[in-house]
This record gives sequence, C-alpha cells and structure tokens, in this order.
Amino acid sequence: MKKNIMQLNKRLILLFFIAFFSASQAQTSEGNYPIKPIRIIIPQSSGSATDTLIRLIAPKLTEQLGQALILENKLGAGGIIGADTVAKAAPDGYTLLIGATSWITIAPHVYSKLSYDPQKDLAPISIFAIGQNVLAVPANSPVMNVKDLVAQMRANPNGLNMASAGIGSTSHLAGEMLTSLANVSAVHVPYKGAGPSVMSLLSGEAQWVFTPMQGPIALIRSGKLRALAVGGGVRSAILPDVPTVKESGIAGYDMRNWYGLLAPTGTPKPIIDKLHAAIVKVVNSPEIKEQFYTQGSEPTTNSPQEFSQFIRDETERMSKVVKKAGIKVE
Repeated sequence: MKKNIMQLNKRLILLFFIAFFSASQAQTSEGNYPIKPIRIIIPQSSGSATDTLIRLIAPKLTEQLGQALILENKLGAGGIIGADTVAKAAPDGYTLLIGATSWITIAPHVYSKLSYDPQKDLAPISIFAIGQNVLAVPANSPVMNVKDLVAQMRANPNGLNMASAGIGSTSHLAGEMLTSLANVSAVHVPYKGAGPSVMSLLSGEAQWVFTPMQGPIALIRSGKLRALAVGGGVRSAILPDVPTVKESGIAGYDMRNWYGLLAPTGTPKPIIDKLHAAIVKVVNSPEIKEQFYTQGSEPTTNSPQEFSQFIRDETERMSKVVKKAGIKVE
C-alpha cells in the first residue's frame, strides 16, 4: 500500500511539473509573439478592394509586430475557401484572415452547406475600413443616372446584364438589392472577382455593375466609366458629386462594405490584444488615413467585442437581403 501511494505521489508530481512547464511555455510563447512570419489569407484576387487595403497597411503592421507578413491570395467560392482555411488553422496567431461582408455575413445565408461558422470558428480582432459601393456604367452608355437605369430595366425586363464579383458577393447583393427595391430585373453575370466584373463593362459584356469603389475609381476618374450612385447612407468624400441610391429615388437602400482582421477561434487573448493594438495604431496614423480616403474607404477600428457584435448585427441584416433576393447555392 505504502509503495503504491509513493508511486501515485510521484506520478502526481510529474504531472504537475508537466502542466507547469506547458503553461510556462505557452505564456512565454504568447509573450514573445510573434517569433516568425505571419500568414494573412486574402480571399479575393490581386487588385480587389480587400487586397488593396491590406497591402496598404501591411508594411506598417510589419513595423509594429516586428515580423514579416506573408500575404496570400486564396480564391474560390466567393471567399469561403480562404475563410475556411483560416477557420481550420492552428489558433496560434500565425494564420489570419481578412474578413469582409461576402464570406462572413452573406455566405451563411447563401450556401446551404458552409464548411465553417463565421461566428463560432473565427475570432474578431478589429475592423480596419468601411468602404462604399459604386454603381457604374460604361462612359458611352445612354444611362445618365439611376432613374435612367431603372427605366431601361423596366422597359426591357432581363435585357441588361448586371456584372458581379461572383454569386453571393457584396456586388451581387448590392445589385440584387437595387433591382428588388426598384421592382425591375436584370441578368446576373458573375465573374471571378471584382476586377473582371469591372472590365466587363469596357468590353460590352455587361451594362452595369455595383462594386466596391476601390476597383473602378481610376476608370471613373479617367472618364472610361460613369458613376451613377454610391450605395451607402451618405455620399462619398471621394466622389462628392455622385448621389446615393437613396437620394436617387430608391428608398431604403444601404449597402456598404467592411474589412477586418480575424483569427481562428481559440487564439490566446494576449495574441489577439497585441494584433488589435497594432492594427489600431496603424489604421489611425495620418499616413494610412490619407491613403484609405484616396481609395474611397473610411479608416475605422473597433474592439474585438464591438467587432463581434457588428458581425452578429450585419449577419442578421444580410439574412433579410439574401432571402428577399432569393439567392441560394447548394
């Protein structure tokens, strides 16, 4: 009996030291984070709004964190492949996701079998930008404003092609919200990303697109595309003469984009806090603010808790939009 008790005590002592050592190692690892490059998954193509914005702040984030950022464009299924990669990654702070409306708040309502749950599998860190959508047509189009566009679609049901960055993308929902509220119809032509959808206007494949402003802004400024309206509740400081859709006669229209940084659920709080502090400092710097405004985005940050509530609210709002538009991918 005495021998058994001594053996048991030895085991307990050994287990204690193992647990203590493991906890100490974890604390040391979290305290020294990051000790190697950080991979950031961008679920959209190069040149997209998501890609452009993170590449603007990446050098400054590298300075703040003291490690290189590896930016990886991982495309497919409207952003869900990239999001799924991060949702299933180790929660150690070395694989992060650029989140946006499409694959965080829209996808759960569009895809019947989503391989991840944005609210359960991903840990919000902070929003870093709010962006406008812009409704654009080719410069040679006879459509001069939203009223003209609606009139054409009403006179010729399904006679105009509406380009989008893909089924279930923000641009898809933005266009569907317009046709739904105006009670008109168009042919949806999904492309693989915002860039190709914008270029389809120049080639004549599509007649209009509702897309994040960062993509077509250069073409609008050069006169190759005409901006008819912006999707937010207020006008954009970048295109102050362009009215909102609501001002153009479509009551109740409000469709903006947001961009944020997320980690796999289970990422230790000290790591989340360090990433949050870094992105808040970078986004609120005068240099980055100016660059964001130039791109048609508003630099914005919030706490992980506020970001989490924002995602819940937007998910509920997008549910109504998706249901009304009847969008579903099996």
